[in-house]
Amino acid sequence: MSLERTPPYLQVVATLKAKIVSGELSHGDALPSVRELAAEYEISTATAQKVHRTLKAEGLAEARQGAATTVTTRRTLHRSAADRLESALNTGRIYTDGEYARITAAAITEPPEWVADLLGSEDTSRAIRRERITHNRDDEPVSASVSWFSADLAETVPALLVQDRIIGGTMSAIEVATGRRAVATEEATTAAAASEQQAALLGVDPGEPVLLSRNVYVDAQGDTVEVGESVAPAGHWRVHKN
Repeated sequence: MSLERTPPYLQVVATLKAKIVSGELSHGDALPSVRELAAEYEISTATAQKVHRTLKAEGLAEARQGAATTVTTRRTLHRSAADRLESALNTGRIYTDGEYARITAAAITEPPEWVADLLGSEDTSRAIRRERITHNRDDEPVSASVSWFSADLAETVPALLVQDRIIGGTMSAIEVATGRRAVATEEATTAAAASEQQAALLGVDPGEPVLLSRNVYVDAQGDTVEVGESVAPAGHWRVHKN
């Protein structure tokens, strides 16, 4: 659907969603009022009200009587690999305000075959594996993920093997040490039932629906910098930006 054919209220919704995904609008921030939306985007107040209703229906906004409509991202927003990359390139930060990650494992181990194929290393039996759980400002787990890197980076980027957060993210550390910068990502997702391990990490019941993702970050030459896999609980909206 072209932008010109997209209803005006959906165009405004898409703009506000992009600001929420990027962190420009954070949890608890006030959204523009109906009158402000109408003036800024040259739409009717009825259309502006529809913008607010749509964001509320999608779990991205909430309103209390007598108070402004505010952004809410407690357990409703799923940030994709592309979102993380855009944030890293534009702000130097992987996580938005209120988010934090706990690194639960960091070691050299044998990768799955699909990971080894994507990494393209000569030694397919060894790769760096970093595991983390990402939490929101309410300390609720919003995703569990694993990042894989070539074992060759163990010497040049030793922080990858430390079970602690890397300020600026793994991609920033790799760029500083090697000059290789991730500039694009490809991601595939599917719905599935949570395994016992996934359920334990996310604090849900086994068998509950979850979103599984696999992604690869590549540099300007098209070579793989990082391969990732993640799982997120149901009830999260994923926002696609054109």
